[in-house]
Amino acid sequence: MILGRREFLAGAGALAAMPRSLFAGGQAAAARPAGIFPASVRADFPSVLTQTYLNSAALHPVGTFAARAMQQVIDFRLHGPGEGRADFSAAQQADLKARYGKLIGATANEIAYTASTSDGENIVVMGLDLPRKKGNVVIDELHFTTSLYMYKELEKQGVELRIVKHRNWAIDPEDMSKAIDRNTRLVSLALVSNVNGYMHDCKAVSDIAHARGAHVFADIIQAAGAVPLDVKALGIDFASCGTYKWLMGERGLGFLYVKEDLQGTVLPTTRYGHRQVSNFNRAELTWEPLPGAARYETGGIAVILAAAVSAGIDYVQSLGIEKIRTHARALTDRLQNELPPLGYTPLTPRGTETPIVAFGLKDTAATNKALQAGKVVGTVIGNENRLRLAVSVFNTHEDIDRVVAVLGGRTTSSVR
Repeated sequence: MILGRREFLAGAGALAAMPRSLFAGGQAAAARPAGIFPASVRADFPSVLTQTYLNSAALHPVGTFAARAMQQVIDFRLHGPGEGRADFSAAQQADLKARYGKLIGATANEIAYTASTSDGENIVVMGLDLPRKKGNVVIDELHFTTSLYMYKELEKQGVELRIVKHRNWAIDPEDMSKAIDRNTRLVSLALVSNVNGYMHDCKAVSDIAHARGAHVFADIIQAAGAVPLDVKALGIDFASCGTYKWLMGERGLGFLYVKEDLQGTVLPTTRYGHRQVSNFNRAELTWEPLPGAARYETGGIAVILAAAVSAGIDYVQSLGIEKIRTHARALTDRLQNELPPLGYTPLTPRGTETPIVAFGLKDTAATNKALQAGKVVGTVIGNENRLRLAVSVFNTHEDIDRVVAVLGGRTTSSVR
């Protein structure tokens, strides 16, 4: 990533504006390794300069790069073609599929546009026609809300549902193996759990599923852009992902991966639209089907949002996935070390290589109050007495200092 003078000064100015007290970490702060990313990275996300934002697992802040990309399309729609104004063209849409595919280890022909992660999983589940084919579906209790709800509803239609329980907030592949048998049609999991950041041993689970004739769906929204990912190596048959978390795009657009040799056979088309065909002849009502995962698309896509995630993927790639993960590990390790002595029960297994950590709460209301007073943004799940914190590329050790201080009751003022 090339840093211009303006970006450098903006980052330096943001740091200079921070209260002196936040830098007073003594020898411990001095001993920390230098930050992986320059100050200009923080300046790329202006909304985090007025609060301590540890909630990217819910909604990643919009970056200046994504805003510029969206503005180009908006200006084109407002004023037509011109300098700095352009639509997000069909060629760019095709290129975005290729670049997203490369990010997850797939080809462009294996990627379809959807509206969301849940939309993609619905396409898979409806295509597999689980109620008619019977058999069972295996999921685990660290899966996303949509999946738990959807399969419970399908259970009413005759699908046998098997839910594997966690052990100390992790899912043991051996427990998955006990649930998967020759009548299992689908194993569905969140590769990285939104509950606590736990990352499945997906290769082990996929090997078990495939050996018994089942297919594997993965919700990868909390993985893509945050951790190295290769759907082929992991044995994933179908995967769905929204764009508004670690891909640094916006809500309302998603991607569906369908392994090439399953397209149109194991997973037929169940809904129809003009994006699936070319050379449509109105008089003769003939057309040519488009190849690949385009068969799962229907109407036009949200091109403004596509422009945003296109810029987001470029940004992620410019920083480097391994550097992003190393940066996150340094910060999440501190949270896992420093919050439990303050009374927060760790709910994320040690060694988890994701940017998400969760803690059990004794007093949800008090935690909410402390976070709000200290202008620290995380996710508190009241009915589960759980706090989830997530770090991204703009977060710093000073952010961790602050959240530890706020949750430890040592400060509720001096917000940057």
